[in-house]
Amino acid sequence: MEKYLMPYQEIITDIKNIISSGREMAYGASNKAMILTYWNIGKRIVEQEQGGKERAEYGKGLISALSETLTQEFGQNYSKRNLHYYVKFYQYFSDEQIVNACVHNLNWTKIRSLLRVTDEDARYWYMKEAVSEGWSSRTLDRNISTQYYYRLLQAPKKEDVIEEMKQKTAEYQKNQFELIKSPVIAEFLGFKTEDSYLEGDLESSILSHIRDFLMEMGRGFAFVARQQHIITETSDYFLDLVFYNIELKCYVLIDLKMGKITHQDVGQIDMYVRMYDDLKRGQGDNPTIGILLCSETDEDIARYSVLHDNDRLFMSKYLTYLPTKEQLRNEIERQKEIFYMQHPTLQDKEDKR
Repeated sequence: MEKYLMPYQEIITDIKNIISSGREMAYGASNKAMILTYWNIGKRIVEQEQGGKERAEYGKGLISALSETLTQEFGQNYSKRNLHYYVKFYQYFSDEQIVNACVHNLNWTKIRSLLRVTDEDARYWYMKEAVSEGWSSRTLDRNISTQYYYRLLQAPKKEDVIEEMKQKTAEYQKNQFELIKSPVIAEFLGFKTEDSYLEGDLESSILSHIRDFLMEMGRGFAFVARQQHIITETSDYFLDLVFYNIELKCYVLIDLKMGKITHQDVGQIDMYVRMYDDLKRGQGDNPTIGILLCSETDEDIARYSVLHDNDRLFMSKYLTYLPTKEQLRNEIERQKEIFYMQHPTLQDKEDKR
């Protein structure tokens, strides 16, 4: 194949560069529009809250009303939590000229990291460095978390601190432009984020069929989302599958791991369940259930975590409404066989590992 491409290598390289440049331009335009939209939303809400106690109380009620209306039409980017972020964004960066100057080089993840910095001098320094040095989101987040600004300020040999930082964040600087693969950008543009961007891989295939399997086999399951984007003050998380069980009156989260389950995986699903209870669980809902699946056939193929100190009888009642471990195990193995029949070269690679 390569010998046929060799005469065209120059034009192939040029067109790859054109595509990359176009993607970066598209990302930049979408990102700028999104950030300025959030800043203007924050500004409008702050203006509404100003002007006396009575108006301030009205402004607080406005956030709830806005969230209810906007999330229905435009998605979770306009939840109450995010609207509070937009207000804070405007309050921390109220100078529109500064925002316009920096918005080309800052995405929303970076801005959320900056909102954690209460020291104004440090906040503006981090922003300036992120822009001028081209820091990725992970680099900025790490530098804030490790007090890089204050350490650099006090260091007698600043070059050593800078060099250490560059070494520790070198891996974070790769693949900074995610374009439409960024769920935040995708949701802002109106794309649905519950669908996978990698329809051909094994994990995605299994998740698609597990979703359908639960709808058929599980009693009272209603599908909520796939790859649901959950935002906290410090990080973004993506839940593989989310259901609501009408019989149990609770959410059910599914996390799939392509390999043997580890203690870290169990800790992660435990965290997801607690997070979901805190951020999504409504009045009258029972505690969220977490199901952790792995692709290997063993006794740990399915683990259940029902939190908040429910007793064993309550857990048993929950599990009677869910497919058994054996059913889940068989379904995963069945979908693996189907997938590898369709992609025999991938099976060969897997067997050679």
